[in-house]
Order: sequence, then structure tokens, then C-alpha cells
Amino acid sequence: MVYAVSCGCFCDVKRASVFLMASVAALFSPLAIAPASAFDFFGLLGSEEDAPPPSPETLPYKLEITGVDDDKALAQNLKDASNVWRLRLQAPASGAGLTRRVVGDFPNLADALWASGYFDARVEATVAGVEIYPDGRGIDAASSAAEGFRNKAPVSVTINIDPGPLFHLRHVVVFDARTLAPIDPTLFSKKAFERAPEAPARAAALRAMQAEWVDELRQRSYPLAKIVKTEPVVQHREHALDVAVTIDPGPRAGIGEVRLSGSHGPSSQGTGVLPDAPIGVPDDVIRSFIYLEEGEDYSPKKLADTRKSISRIEALGSVKVEDGEPLDQNGNLPILVETSERKQHAVGFSGQISNTDGPGLRAYWMDRNVFGEGERLRFDLQGGLAPTVISGGFFSLPPIDAANLIGSAKMSFVKPALYGSRDDLLVDTAAVRERTQYYWANYGNASVGIRHRFSDAASVQAGVEFEGGQYFDVWGPHDYSLLGFPLSANYDSTDSLLAPTTGVRANATVEPYVKALGDSVGMVQSKSQVTGYYALDDDAWYILAGRVTAGSIVGASVEDIPASHLFFAGGGGSVRGYRYRSLAPDYNFGFPVGGRSLLEGSAEARIKLTQEIGIVPFFDTGMAFASPFPDFQNSMRESVGLGLRYYTGIGPIRLDVATPIARQPGDSPFALFIGIGEAF
Repeated sequence: MVYAVSCGCFCDVKRASVFLMASVAALFSPLAIAPASAFDFFGLLGSEEDAPPPSPETLPYKLEITGVDDDKALAQNLKDASNVWRLRLQAPASGAGLTRRVVGDFPNLADALWASGYFDARVEATVAGVEIYPDGRGIDAASSAAEGFRNKAPVSVTINIDPGPLFHLRHVVVFDARTLAPIDPTLFSKKAFERAPEAPARAAALRAMQAEWVDELRQRSYPLAKIVKTEPVVQHREHALDVAVTIDPGPRAGIGEVRLSGSHGPSSQGTGVLPDAPIGVPDDVIRSFIYLEEGEDYSPKKLADTRKSISRIEALGSVKVEDGEPLDQNGNLPILVETSERKQHAVGFSGQISNTDGPGLRAYWMDRNVFGEGERLRFDLQGGLAPTVISGGFFSLPPIDAANLIGSAKMSFVKPALYGSRDDLLVDTAAVRERTQYYWANYGNASVGIRHRFSDAASVQAGVEFEGGQYFDVWGPHDYSLLGFPLSANYDSTDSLLAPTTGVRANATVEPYVKALGDSVGMVQSKSQVTGYYALDDDAWYILAGRVTAGSIVGASVEDIPASHLFFAGGGGSVRGYRYRSLAPDYNFGFPVGGRSLLEGSAEARIKLTQEIGIVPFFDTGMAFASPFPDFQNSMRESVGLGLRYYTGIGPIRLDVATPIARQPGDSPFALFIGIGEAF
């Protein structure tokens, strides 16, 4: 069995029988009372607290809501609306206080029943067996009866609901506030007014429908669209609700001037601020991440994309992008961008233990605004022990020996928006010591590149890279150097970094290495990867995800290519179920040596069972090949598995169990992987 467990943290240096007489307007007002809840483990468990014990000072009571046992959703809505339920752990001091609390619940329950589509419902209430009425009748008798329970037992309070028939939403007519005529249907998509026949006349559904109409108008460049009024008519005989909705679309508008506010401006270094106080990010840096053009069609998506883009400036903590007002003289809507800074410095660490990769520790330190221009400087340290014997056992750790020490020290620097442009400077250096089952290597690497951003989704990058060091593989020891000129292109239209539900990510890199020194290797290395995500439903409870990766090295024989540059497949980020970097040609050595080409693919169905819990059946395939391009002389390897997801605010916690379909000697029956975020 293969398993891997890691943990880490970071620091940054939250009625008697009565017909419901509530106003129809209440149907369209959201209920603001939140339910009380007990500890709920993964949303699957829960408990209701008992009433306080009898006492001489207060009158605890036990509430029972009857008549809606077959409709859990309605029962919960009534509890959410009921003060008697919400305050059940706060016992009143007298019988009169208890009865007033119950009488005050009649309009709350009426609102909840009307909002749920029950317009002929009846509510009855008793306190200590005495019936009470909304007009106050029965209060004195019920209060006296309740006092008889003082210091003896909880008072019995019963609310009986006869919901009556569920009304359906029959006719919905939408008018234009400007003409008072039916609204132009061409302003909306064909499905905008579609709804299921006999749909329940529930307030939440009607509010959602109206919100969708406004959202659609905003997407079609009507940013000032709003609901003017809603006029419902209850048809008791037909058990139906007819509704007339008046919408003011407002004028069609474009994107106007973008105005910045908040934590920005010229560098404030040398002005007496505290060392770790916000020092500002210049306007031109922020504006370089804004791709809006004045006069272009307005859409909320463009604003959301702008927020996402500006958030890529690591010195900024929060970014708010919203509509301004009023329209300018050209009929465009100003856009307001408000930012605030994060703490300038951050430090973090994590640990991992694996029976295939050995134990390891990681730590980093970061300055998010080095010179007050939004620059990011980061140092990473990683160290651990590399296993020397392949083993599928639990906690099979390598011996603590200097020869098994592995690790890296890395530095990266990003200077965004060079001279206010959409070009970023990237500098990276690293010193690395690697040891695997098949080779060891000690090398240093340095690269400088310029990244040009066409938009928040698309960019290209070019630069120069130098790498040099020593490695030892099946062909013996080697000193080597590499001088390369990497060129890459990236595209990302996904909606989330850790848990995407829609969109495509694609990146491709080509790096020619030239013979500049005596031990230089001349070759061209390339690698590309495409991942796609498609939600089958509006709430993204069912998502199809796929990934394809390909790589190639041409211009050099396998024995001349540094071992760390050869391709391997297998492991948690590749073909799950197989050992890490175990799928590659062996050249008759009896163990994987590495390949000059690579092909991998994965498919997942991400299925939510509850808001917090999901399962993910998956299929992986992949192999590295001896030829410069996949020739399938080595058979592709496949694995299948099932994952469990627990969705949190920062992304899903992932547990995947995979099994190889065609196990080879040394492979375990299954492998376990734990992490944060989806596999890809």
C-alpha cells in the first residue's frame, strides 16, 4: 500500500383556529431568522438541546409542532420562523411571559406558511393544555395553568399546523416600467420565463426567478435593471397564485471610468511608517491588471474577472469591484475598485511522511511588497530523507543517513507591471539535491524571464535559464550544464484555483538547450498539459474533469540527458495507484530509468452528496517512453479509484484510494493519497 499524509500551517505577520391574515407583501420578504443548531459533524449528525430543568425562578417549556411531520422542509421553515422555538433554551420568568411569546408567534408562522405556498393554512396553539388565540383570548387561563408547573416540570406548549393545500404558481406576467406594457421578450433568453407546470407558489422560488431576470439583464449590459414592484393575487378556489412583476431595465450602458480607492498609491517608504505597515501599491501596478476598456459592453462577469485579476497581486489582501453611479455623459457606468493590503511578511511550514517518498519538511518566508511596487520575494527550504529500498509496507522509513539527505533551497522574485506595462519580471534560483531509487543529482539552477499578460486568462513568457551540476545514473557519474531559452504559453479560464467547476487550463513550454560549454547538452525539451472542467448542473454538484499531459525531448540520446530531466509517470500527481516515478522504460536494467517522451491522462466525475461531502470515481492512465515521441513500445498503465471529498472554505480536503489495473512486481494492491485541493 502507498500512503502519504501531510500537515502544515502558515502565519500572516472570520391560535385557536385562525385563517392566516398576514400581508401578501410578506410573501416576498426574506425570513431573517436563522435556525439554532447543534454540533454537526460533516453535516450528517446533529442533536436538539433539552429544555432547562425546572426552577422556582423561571418556567421552562417543551415545544411540540404537530401536523407537518411528513414535510421536513416545511417543519424546519416553521422552526426557523418561530421565536418560541428559537428561544426555547431561554425560559421566561412567568406564565404571562410564556403565553405572550406564543401569541407573538402567530404572525411569524403565518409568514412562513405563506412563504412556503400554503395560503389556506390554520394554526392552533395551547399552553399547559389551554387554548390561546391571536386576539388575546385564553391568555389569562393559560398563564395560570402554566404557573402550576413552576419548579415541577417543563410547561407543555403545542402548536398544531393544518397547512391545507399547496398552492401552485399559475400565471406570471412581466411588465416594462417604462411603457407599462409586457416587457420585450428579446431582452431575455428563451428559457428565462420557463418554469415547471404546477410549480409550488413558494416565495423563495419567486424571488430567485426575479433575481435571475435582473441578472440576465445585467449580463446583457443593463446594469441598472431592478424590480419595481410585485403584485401577487391569491386565487383560493383554484389553489393558485397569479403574479404581476414590473421591471425597469434601465438604459443600456457600457464600461465607464475605472476609479481606484483604498490601499494604493506611490511608495510610502521613508515616510515614517512602521516596518510591517502597509506601504502601498502604486496605481499603475493595479491598473496593469485591469483589462477593462472604456466604452465596451458592461457585464458582471467582466467585473468578476477584474477582481480575480487584481487579486493576483500578492501584496493585496481584499479586492472589491462594483458599480459606480451615475452614468457618465457617454452613457457608461463608472467602475469602483477598492483594495486593501495584506501584511507584508508571511512565514509557513509543512511536514509530510510517506512510505514511498520518505519524510520531509518544508518552510518558506515571503515579503509581498519588497520595494513598495508590489514585488514579491520568497525563499523556500525543503529537506527530508529519500527511501533507498522500494517497499509497500506501512511506515517503511529510510535509515537516517547523510547519504539519504535530500532537499532544495529556492528563491523567487516577481516584479509585476514593469514600468506600468503588462509585463512582469520573474527571477528564480535553486540549489537541489535529489536522490531516487534510480539516480541521484546535485545541481543549481537560475532563470530570468519576462511574462506578458494579454488578459487575466492568457499570457506568454520567454527567458533564459542556466543549470549545472552532477548526477549519477545507470550510465555512471556525469558533470553537465544546460543553457536554455524557455518559451511558454498559458491559458486559464477556470473559476477556482483549488476546486474549479468550469473552464479550461492549458500550458505549453518549449525549451531549446544549446551547446555553450564543453559539458553542455544540446536538446529541445517540451511539455504541455490541458485540463478541462464541465458542470452538469447549475449548482455544480456534478462535474466532469479531464486532464491530458504530453512531453518530449529531441536532439539527445537518453544517456546524455540529465536524469532529472527525463520523464517518469506514476504517483499522486500522475497515475495514482502506482509508485512515484515508477512508470518508465528500463532499457533492460530491471528498473525504471526514464524516458524521452510522456503521455498521461485522467478522468474524474466529481459528485457532491451533501454540501460538505462528495465522492470522486476516477481513471488514470500514463507511461513514459524511450523514443522522443510516444511510440507505445511500452504499454500504457491504467488505474482506477474512488475519492472522498470534504469541502471547506479554502478548498476540498481530498482522500483518494487507487488501485493499479495491471500490477507489476513491487506495486501495492492500492494506494492512499491525502491533500488539499483537487488532484488536478
